Amino acid sequence: MAMDSTTSGTPTIQYHNITDQPVTAIVAVPVSTYQRNQRHCFGNSIPGEFPLSANPSIVLHVLTTCNLDPQDLAKLEATCSFFRQPASFPPDYELSMSELAALDMCQKRAIFKPMTPEERQDLKQRCGGSWKLVLRFLLAGEACCRREKPQAIAGPGHSIAVTSNGVVYSFGSNSSGQLGHGTTEEEWRPRLIRSLQGIRIIQAAAGPGRTMLISDAGEVYAFGKDSFGEVEYGGQGTKTVATPQLVESLKNIFVVQAAIGNFFTAVLSREGRVYTFSWGNDGRLGHQAEPNDVEPHPLLGALENIPVVQIAAGYCYLLALACQPSGMSVYSVGCGLGGKLGHGSRTDEKYPRLIEQFQLLNLQPMVVAAGAWHAAVVGRDGRVCTWGWGRYGCLGHGNEECESVPKVVDALSKVKAVHVATGDYTTFVVSDDGDVYSFGCGESASLGHNAAAADDGQVNRHPNVLSPELVTLVEGGEGASSADQPHQLRILECSHLCSHRIREAVCIRCRRQGAARHGTCQQPN
Repeated sequence: MAMDSTTSGTPTIQYHNITDQPVTAIVAVPVSTYQRNQRHCFGNSIPGEFPLSANPSIVLHVLTTCNLDPQDLAKLEATCSFFRQPASFPPDYELSMSELAALDMCQKRAIFKPMTPEERQDLKQRCGGSWKLVLRFLLAGEACCRREKPQAIAGPGHSIAVTSNGVVYSFGSNSSGQLGHGTTEEEWRPRLIRSLQGIRIIQAAAGPGRTMLISDAGEVYAFGKDSFGEVEYGGQGTKTVATPQLVESLKNIFVVQAAIGNFFTAVLSREGRVYTFSWGNDGRLGHQAEPNDVEPHPLLGALENIPVVQIAAGYCYLLALACQPSGMSVYSVGCGLGGKLGHGSRTDEKYPRLIEQFQLLNLQPMVVAAGAWHAAVVGRDGRVCTWGWGRYGCLGHGNEECESVPKVVDALSKVKAVHVATGDYTTFVVSDDGDVYSFGCGESASLGHNAAAADDGQVNRHPNVLSPELVTLVEGGEGASSADQPHQLRILECSHLCSHRIREAVCIRCRRQGAARHGTCQQPN
């Protein structure tokens, strides 16, 4: 039964002037437009406007807590006048908002905190006159040197482990007292250096029979051979120091990194200045010195007024990663044999010289590594470059040829690298997803690859690897099946691998020298 609105008592709804029309026509009906008010950083308090100038403290808090990159702060200055205007905040009322944010973030860095106002201003001028450039300098140093983070450093025969709390363990060969335990007895397991109690270590360097440690106060402790240069072929350094001793000649220099090369030692100051010991008797490092010289000499030449964030030492040469207003760059100095200085020749360089090839490759260097006769760099974009003597395939270019200028490792084109480490003739690359690639000399299974089977079915000696291969070491050590579950690895500062779960992975070459079982080097608490 149909119900009529009239009979049901429901009032009739009247529709006026609505004609049937397609949906498209309804959508196309023009609507009233409203005046849009343009937002400005500085405005006239028009309703709906949020002038940043009315809340500068909030803006500064946001910039600081977000930990913006120095480049982002520079872009803010370039796109908005508010960030270029004086912020009128202490400690410097003339600083712009972006400069003040950069200064606040600098003050959070452990190395920057203890600096006096005069030292801070000196660093600012050295970096180019901007707190944004100082921040970039500090961040670059933290990224490439792992400051304030756990580290594992392997030298030729002994290893050093530094925990996040600054506690130091050592193990391996100890013929010169380089383990720092007060004896010359070998240690096959990590042992705490008890004499450093109360001293927080942030950096370590291990060389032939020698160890150097850097504290968070910028002090340098050395033990092992008493010479600052390698003395394998000379008569110096016969005296041994079996416990960490403060290097008196560096008391007035706040040191943040040390590098032990063959025949010389280099240290890097908080302000980015490089000092060297020994190996200067021929002026090869820009100064004259005796082989057993214990006084630091500033590295003269191009880097005198350019801040350096990382140094790396190899066989008679030194690499320096410099931070300039135009970007990051690499300088080299020393012996040029094998093309390891990267200048397209094999001639020596008495003073630091810029490696120009990186500009041609459009690559911003972020990490440098120096092997005995070859070197490597990781760029901001994740590319890896190697150069020098390519013996055993340590350059990763698929051959054993020398490269006198940096060359991109094409086999890693699909890998974004974040770190690189070099040994005598080996190279390790760590990707952003934690994978490890290695190439070079395969002696003693030092590359972390499974042994190849010979024709007679016996396990063959580990061959040299000419191109990067993924490290797939598995529990059980040499000869373990690739079907076993892979374990995690820690890459050391030379050709060794440190595993959390492998127990008998001992480098044969190091075993002859009394080196430790790197597989037992578990991360101390």
